[in-house]
Amino acid sequence: MTKPIARDPIYRRRVLDADVIELCVRWYITYRLSYRDLVEMMAERGIQVAHTTVLRWVTRYVPEFEKRWRRFSKVVDFLLRRDRGIAAAQAFFRKVLASTLPRVPRKVTLDGHVPSRRALWLLRREHPCWRNVEVRTNKYLDNLIEQEHRAIQRRCASMAGFKSFDNAAITLAGIELAHRIRKNQFSFGRGRRRRGWSRKAEWAMALA
Repeated sequence: MTKPIARDPIYRRRVLDADVIELCVRWYITYRLSYRDLVEMMAERGIQVAHTTVLRWVTRYVPEFEKRWRRFSKVVDFLLRRDRGIAAAQAFFRKVLASTLPRVPRKVTLDGHVPSRRALWLLRREHPCWRNVEVRTNKYLDNLIEQEHRAIQRRCASMAGFKSFDNAAITLAGIELAHRIRKNQFSFGRGRRRRGWSRKAEWAMALA
């Protein structure tokens, strides 16, 4: 008797194969493609799919893909909020601390944004580690970080906009993920060199 093919639980009740779903989501967040572009590309492969279906795949699976890739991340993190106020800055610094414990930050480089400095000052009351953090404002060091955002901005320039903040947050997280993969900001551990690996092989390793 033929055994059923093992399938990741996240694809349960999906008609199309997991490979098709992963390919569409991966290509959308990596390249300057629209949902309709992917529909045409899948059609050339004999796969019929609607652009709204691809949109739902991105919304449903980007958070899961990001979660699985995060296990191998060498970067602290990023956080998208509706504003850049004190509460948003505090939320980011708390997220940083939670992701690096038991290690704690030693230096923080800011862009001169006042709420960020105020947030760090207030966080000293929450956790003693923030009292010993060296806070510095360095235009050169900050520009290195800002340059990382240009790839995200170029990718978003071809989009027609977002219908909601939640949709924007998910899509931007996916684009950020693809950019970090391209920059080799993930490590699969010793003995697992990525040199010569295809993007497909990297994704297969991360999602396994």
